Parts: sequence; C-alpha cells; structure tokens
Amino acid sequence: MTTYTLPDLGYDFGALEPHISGEIMNLHYSKHHKAYVDGANLALEKLAAARESGDLANVNKLEKDLAFNVGGHINHSVFWKNMSPEGGGRPEGEVAAAIDEFFGSFDGFQKHFNETAKGLQGSGWSVLVWDTLGQRLNINQLFDQQGNLPVGQLPILQLDMWEHAYYLQYKNVKADYVTSWWNVVNWADVAKRLAQARAASEGGLY
Repeated sequence: MTTYTLPDLGYDFGALEPHISGEIMNLHYSKHHKAYVDGANLALEKLAAARESGDLANVNKLEKDLAFNVGGHINHSVFWKNMSPEGGGRPEGEVAAAIDEFFGSFDGFQKHFNETAKGLQGSGWSVLVWDTLGQRLNINQLFDQQGNLPVGQLPILQLDMWEHAYYLQYKNVKADYVTSWWNVVNWADVAKRLAQARAASEGGLY
C-alpha cells in the first residue's frame, strides 16, 4: 500500500542559492521529506494490518504517527512550491490586496510573520493560512508537523523553522535565515493557493 510519494521539486537543489544552499536542499528533500513519506506509508500499512487482524491495541500510536508524517509531507510539499529561483520582491494583485485588508500593510504582515517564525519554541513552521470559518487570512505557529492548528486552515505560505532547514548554513542565527528566505518566496504560487482556498470555502463550510 503506497499512497504517498515525493513530489517533484521543480528546480535544482542549488537553484535557491545563496539564500538556501544546495546541500541543505538535497538533505532536506532527499532525506527529511522522504522520511515523512515513508513514515506515512508505513503507518497506513500497520493500520491496515491492525484492522485485518482485529488487534487494534496500537491504533492510538499509529494514528499519531500518521498525523505527524502526513503533516510533514504536506508541509514540505507546500514549502517547495512556495519558493522559486525567480522569487522575492512583494506580492501584487489579490495577494497584496488581501494582505492589506487583513494585516494593514505588507510591512506589518512581514514583521508579524517573521516574529512568529523566530519565536517558535522548538520545531515548527510559520504559516499564512486562509481560515475557512472566518473567511480571512491568519498567521499561525504550527508546532512540529501537525500541532496547534484548528481544522479548516488552508496553508497559503509556509516557512520551515526546523533546524534541519537552515542550521548547516545559518547556524543558530534564525533571524538571518528568515530574512534571506523572502528573496525566494514564490508569490505566483501564493496567489494560486489563495485563489484555490477562497474558491474551496466560498459560501462557508461551517
């Protein structure tokens, strides 16, 4: 039972240099992301075996394993597309308008997003989401790969703040990593995700 697979990265490992090194991208994609894919598929296999045997004693652990690994797979799948060698600058059109509407200005949004990223305790993500209940953009801290987000939050822009995402290059200076990352943000992908999220929740889901 193989349900989850690694997505195409869409660019070479070194394409985001100097902002994110090729060595980091190679390890991050080929090792870390692959481990989440493998872990998710293994959890599904074990859950299927537990149902077949009728021995469901480990279901609680396996469900947590599945959530963690699927979370890692989804987060990274968004993260890779959120970046581009042609990225950077500021958003335009609907993304710029939505940021102004819900955060007051791009500068205010960026400072808020940065502090959310830098303030994470331990491992996690800074995430711009479309809230399908409030019909608005929010910024959230996502703990680990799956914790601290309510359901109904659709990811629009994600920044990986796990140490493996930056430590080889930026050491413990998280602020430099966060600042440099904006140079590769793929606003075209952000715009696509925002449009899809709005369409998916049009009329309200709750």
